[in-house]
Amino acid sequence: MYDGLYDSIPEFERESGLRVEVVAKLPHPELNAWVKREFTAGDPGVDLLSTHTKYAPSQAQWLAPLDGVVDGALAGDLLPGPAELSRLDGRWVQVPRNLDMRLLYYRRDLFEDRAARDTFVRSHRRDLRVPETWDELVEVAIYLTREGLYGFLFPGRDSGLFGTFYEMLAGAGGELFTPDLHPAFDSPAGVWAADRLAELHYRRGVTPAALTQWHYDEISASFRRGEAAMVCDWPGGHYLYMDARTCKAAGRVGVALLPAGFTGRRAAYGGCHSFAIARSAGNREGAAALLRFFTSVEAQKGEARRGAVPVRRSALDAVRAEAGGDEARRWALLAQTMADALIIPPRFAAYPACEDAIWRSLQKALVGQLTPAAAVKEAAAEIARVVAGARA
Repeated sequence: MYDGLYDSIPEFERESGLRVEVVAKLPHPELNAWVKREFTAGDPGVDLLSTHTKYAPSQAQWLAPLDGVVDGALAGDLLPGPAELSRLDGRWVQVPRNLDMRLLYYRRDLFEDRAARDTFVRSHRRDLRVPETWDELVEVAIYLTREGLYGFLFPGRDSGLFGTFYEMLAGAGGELFTPDLHPAFDSPAGVWAADRLAELHYRRGVTPAALTQWHYDEISASFRRGEAAMVCDWPGGHYLYMDARTCKAAGRVGVALLPAGFTGRRAAYGGCHSFAIARSAGNREGAAALLRFFTSVEAQKGEARRGAVPVRRSALDAVRAEAGGDEARRWALLAQTMADALIIPPRFAAYPACEDAIWRSLQKALVGQLTPAAAVKEAAAEIARVVAGARA
């Protein structure tokens, strides 16, 4: 989802006369660790940072205020939610790039196959359909799994594993935290969510053994190689599923809302990728110019045409007006998700450590080291220690 921005750098260099050096190019969890390590050690020689609205509070000490960079035209064009997420204590510390929320991608041909549907009806006494609930997804994924095909893929580590759990948890009526930031997910909803993940990976073998090492990019690539029936993915990578050069199933890929939990609620974990300027920036003006370039209306339109949800209202309105057919339906699903299902984790400095504790414990349930109930309890205990330490 960053490829388009990298491809646009030569244009920026020609227009501005500046040269851009890419200092670090890493998956976001690894990038966060790099930022913490390098900035803690001193000035890493970085002007512009790629960050995220959920991670910026943990990096606030290294981020420059942007009140002079975010002008009235930009601020007025931003959607209200992303604009609010981009401020800390009322001050701009980042400019949002997109609004991220997942949809379910699935192989239409597998669900439309007459023989498969007839067999499923005989064995399950209902039609084979795109899952409406997570319990249905587990059932259908088990049925579709066979040699060379996995029923459903999800990231097996880091924020991807956490996020899938969070969506299931919220869909089951659960909460991550109480209002005063005590862990609230050691609950029936949390155990159910962890159990569904363990059912898919450990008990039923619906996913590959290597899943515990896979981020978002790996599960997307596996689906696009024709190895999976279903996957959840972000809008920024949508273009990869539509192109025969990058997806063997192009033309046979459908999109749907994320499944609902047993309460009937759909929940989609979201937030905004964003850009920030380092307090220690050696070229603040150059960083501001690149930030404006990456978040301009034209850049936003370009990303939206590849699938991303722009945060500038003018770009979003323009690209939605262009869309027709399946693409118009996808935009309608994203709008429905934004209106009815979007869940935003709380923003506080210790949040990344909390996310880390949850996925590490969940991964133990995925491989059978802990029961789902024990994994949830372990994660809650660790988060209680993290929050208590942050308050001390």
